[in-house]
Amino acid sequence: MKWNWQQPDWPRFTWAESRLEKAEERFLLIGGQFIGTVRHLAEEDRDLLTVEAMSDEAVTTSRIEGEILDRDSVQSSIRRQLGLAGDRRSVKPAEQGIGEMMVHLFRHFADPLDKAMLFDWHRMVTHGRTDLRDIGSYRTHAEPMQVVSGRIYEPSVHFEAPPSDRVPAEMTKYIEWFNRTTQGNETLPTLTRAGIAHLYFECIHPFEDGNGRIGRAIAEKALAQGLGQPTLTALAATILLRRKGYYDALEAANKCNEITGWLAWFAGVCLEAQQRTIAHVEFLIDKTKLLDRLRDQLNERQKAALLRMLREGPSGFKGGLSAGNYASIAKTSAATATRDLTELVDMGALSRTGELRHTRYHLTIPLRPVPSITIGPAGEIIETPLR
Repeated sequence: MKWNWQQPDWPRFTWAESRLEKAEERFLLIGGQFIGTVRHLAEEDRDLLTVEAMSDEAVTTSRIEGEILDRDSVQSSIRRQLGLAGDRRSVKPAEQGIGEMMVHLFRHFADPLDKAMLFDWHRMVTHGRTDLRDIGSYRTHAEPMQVVSGRIYEPSVHFEAPPSDRVPAEMTKYIEWFNRTTQGNETLPTLTRAGIAHLYFECIHPFEDGNGRIGRAIAEKALAQGLGQPTLTALAATILLRRKGYYDALEAANKCNEITGWLAWFAGVCLEAQQRTIAHVEFLIDKTKLLDRLRDQLNERQKAALLRMLREGPSGFKGGLSAGNYASIAKTSAATATRDLTELVDMGALSRTGELRHTRYHLTIPLRPVPSITIGPAGEIIETPLR
């Protein structure tokens, strides 16, 4: 089998532009609305949104690769680098590094891509690693760079990247392509450019490790450049929810350079990610209004429990809050928990469902479940409610 980079048309990708037209229009429209909404937030809420969005992306882009990070540590790292007040907790190298990359991406989204930026990102995402030979530089090993799964004695090869000695030349072409497609006659639509940027980078696989995280950061950079603002789009969080489809779509696209299928899949994910971000902003606005209304009515136990529920975000506290959960969070007795919860219902902060041991409490903030979004064969945008 020949991989796409072994074929004579590499890297001249082709696709059906008409299939992506509606998705491109919607992304720009909703992106503009999102930017307008964020501008109306108070400065404190904008800072909170920025930190939470970057923390979520840092954690989820790592989880896609099977690395589990401590979200609070990542958030602490990001807050420090943004110059915001935070705790003084000790942050591990992995959390520190991915946080640094997210802040750099946020601050420098408009800058041209270059080799130095990529090498800096690689040093960040591999911070603390001692098992890699090439850190902050392209890979140099002679053995094939393969994406494999299955048993060691019977592996399944999903993709093989160009050999290491070809990487510098391939990446020079890639960087030139990325920068020239932002202006002039070669400008590409936003979703199309971001989708190609991610696929093209993953096909070269220029680093010994960290290619997925850096490739998704490049896609987010392209999205931000298309909108002219940091997007804070929940791209990695959405890809994590569709991880199997993500790897399947990438694998299907590495065998030829006609990539309509990949771009349609990627466009659907970007629109879904955009909706997820908007749901988060609307939730943040409702959260602020709720806490402002209850500011002088809550005791410390109630405040702690309410903030714990609010941490779950727009999808809500899974299954609702029980009296036992409340007692554990607030560190109080069952009788006090029941009394506190009754008061929260009377205040309009919580609603109650069920009876006796099946009683559960839910935030009165409206839930905003995000539908799965796909792009149909004719370019139609299909929204499927999640069950």
